[in-house]
Amino acid sequence: MTTTFQLNGESCRFDGDPMTPLIDLLRRDRFMTGTKAVCREGFCGACIVHVESEPVPACLRPVGLLEGLSVTTIEGASQFDAEAQRLQAAFERVDAVQCGMCFPGMVMSLSEFLRENSRADRDAVKHAMVGNICRCTGYERIVDAVMECLAEGEHAGGADV
Repeated sequence: MTTTFQLNGESCRFDGDPMTPLIDLLRRDRFMTGTKAVCREGFCGACIVHVESEPVPACLRPVGLLEGLSVTTIEGASQFDAEAQRLQAAFERVDAVQCGMCFPGMVMSLSEFLRENSRADRDAVKHAMVGNICRCTGYERIVDAVMECLAEGEHAGGADV
């Protein structure tokens, strides 16, 4: 079966088993290793990608369900998503990245959260992180990075939109 969809803004054609998990296509066939295959059960969040701008675990998304849809990985978000870029810079400034396994999934989950929650507080950020596990337990620095982005948005006038 052939499935065609947009991958980071470019047409992607997959000829194979429609039940192939998206994570396998990304890492094995497209060499996009930013999306991490950790639990393969959808609870760690390391493989989060955006499908039609919604964060979804790539390990649970069969390629056959992507026909005609748009998929963005951490590689695409790093190039084309200003919110993801801002969040990545904040992670670096507050030294939030430790081993790096959770980092791509955190950026993908939290960049969408930032777009939709410009006035979030610390508790809301922590709630948004449910489903993203950091093995290094660096959660407070990750929350600090998100809060820094939110504060930047307020100073730039983004919170009044």
